[in-house]
Amino acid sequence: MLREVARQEAEKLWKANAHDHQKEPAGDWTTWLLLGGRGAGKTRAGAEWVRKIANDNGPAAIALVAETYADAREVMIEGPSGIRAVSPPGATPHYEASRRRLVWPDGAVAYAFSAEDPDGIRGYQFTAAWSDEFAKWRYAEETWSNLQLALRLGEKPRQMVTTTPRPMALLKRLIASPITKTVRASTYDNRAHLSDAFFTEIAALYEGTALGRQELMGEIVDDVAGALWTWNLIEAARISAAPALDRIVVAVDPPATGGENADECGIVIAGVAYCGEVMTAFVLADWSAAGLSPRQWAEKTAAAYHEFSADRIVVEVNQGGDMAKAVIAQVDASAPVRGVHATRGKRLRAEPVAALYEQGRVRHVGDLPKLEDQMTTFTGEGGKSPDRLDALVWAITDLILSPRAPKPGVRKLN
Repeated sequence: MLREVARQEAEKLWKANAHDHQKEPAGDWTTWLLLGGRGAGKTRAGAEWVRKIANDNGPAAIALVAETYADAREVMIEGPSGIRAVSPPGATPHYEASRRRLVWPDGAVAYAFSAEDPDGIRGYQFTAAWSDEFAKWRYAEETWSNLQLALRLGEKPRQMVTTTPRPMALLKRLIASPITKTVRASTYDNRAHLSDAFFTEIAALYEGTALGRQELMGEIVDDVAGALWTWNLIEAARISAAPALDRIVVAVDPPATGGENADECGIVIAGVAYCGEVMTAFVLADWSAAGLSPRQWAEKTAAAYHEFSADRIVVEVNQGGDMAKAVIAQVDASAPVRGVHATRGKRLRAEPVAALYEQGRVRHVGDLPKLEDQMTTFTGEGGKSPDRLDALVWAITDLILSPRAPKPGVRKLN
């Protein structure tokens, strides 16, 4: 009885305080798609929706799908706006880490899944699902297909999708579907619950830009005038797996300074092989990160070198000259390093690589959201330095465009 009272009070409180975009839509729908800017309250809405399903449907079976397993736990389950945080005392689910599942006192169960492991969903069946940051999923098509096949319990299985949008083909199909109810919200709709400093120091930098329209306003921005890459060009380059590769490189665009406030260090892994008679590059992963010290980005670079059994590390040496090569040598003296020096502007360096995409000679293995956002918004006219894109350009240049690029044979990617 006390548990039921707590549940009713939690639902009453949520209904009284939730924004309109956070409330479950009325009408007949199968998918509730909540498109919102950063901080618009998407996670809270998803967590409250799952809480209500678990409370109202007894032994419900729910899928929780995130970009990674860590995101599923740290954001959807344990986060400050996650499921456990919004659950009332006495009705808070217990997380079983070994089984990656949440268990409610009355028998409802929610299992956590990662979009990096699409086949992990196989074999399960659910009455409901919550998919978070859908537009950032690495293997979106495969993960989404497996999830839809698993939604087969109960009279009418439903799902909620919460994400900051990107102009991906799957998201556009979802919006166009007659069984989808799409709701939109901006970061500013939830301003009362966000730091004033965020708006004066961070959001102000992106207001009026294409990236700001996407990340703050929650809009789908298809193409940016003057950008070297379009979304259609990138979607056409996407594949789910790479073939056997001849050569693999880890390309690095190091930041000028290190530490917590350091710019992003671009780290992109790519390989090359012949597809028929055409030498083709395959972008395998984006390991870029911000706030790293020189030793930290060197360690991350060395880890990528070994993880992908790479042949070489390619590092831009404009910032710090031989220091960049030296810091990698301190971490892993056995890794071969080639220093490259930028003698032309970023756009001029990027144009030959963009031309290879137009020729169908570069492929992306899965989705690479942050890298692709930089590619489709970079015009070469000011703005934040595209560190991920710089690393990509160095990788493709070394693999295909450099006079030193060797003619491939064939070897398997480990």
